Amino acid sequence: MYIIVGLGNPGREYQNTRHNIGFDVIDVLADRNHIAVGEKKHKALIGKGFVAGQKAVLVKPQTYMNLSGESVRDVINFYKIDERSELIVISDDVSLDVGQIRIRKKGSAGGHNGLKNIILHLGHDEFQRVKMGVGEKPRGADLADYELGHFNSTERKTMDDSAGRAARAIEVMITEGADKAMNEYNRK
Repeated sequence: MYIIVGLGNPGREYQNTRHNIGFDVIDVLADRNHIAVGEKKHKALIGKGFVAGQKAVLVKPQTYMNLSGESVRDVINFYKIDERSELIVISDDVSLDVGQIRIRKKGSAGGHNGLKNIILHLGHDEFQRVKMGVGEKPRGADLADYELGHFNSTERKTMDDSAGRAARAIEVMITEGADKAMNEYNRK
């Protein structure tokens, strides 16, 4: 069984922001695999079904980004999965170009507060992740304002395409492993 977590913030005002790209990828996975993500459990909205032929729980934490680890820990405890091999977390990344995808099997939070909180609650950084490039903040701009800002129309189209690629990458991670997905999707 896989737990696939898309990071974001709950609420209408955060829809389609850079910080919520994890939620967008969960929406694409849900559509592709006919999974309804609407059940309220584990401080999250969840949906259960199959992704790439494997049982999966799609998760959108509702704790706000900085407390995402509370929800992730709760889901892992309930389903008793091995987070080192069966957890996949999707997050935004300001150090990657808009639309770029980077898959990792482990690593630091890289300054991302949602990942930092998950690492805190897991007690380690050995879990698979899909980082979604949202572009570097403009010089002099506030990082929080940038991350909570919306994409322009060109960037939105790029991110929609990227969310589809990320969903396919996650399916490869499940069927053929993270190394294969990294070789295929970790390109500019």
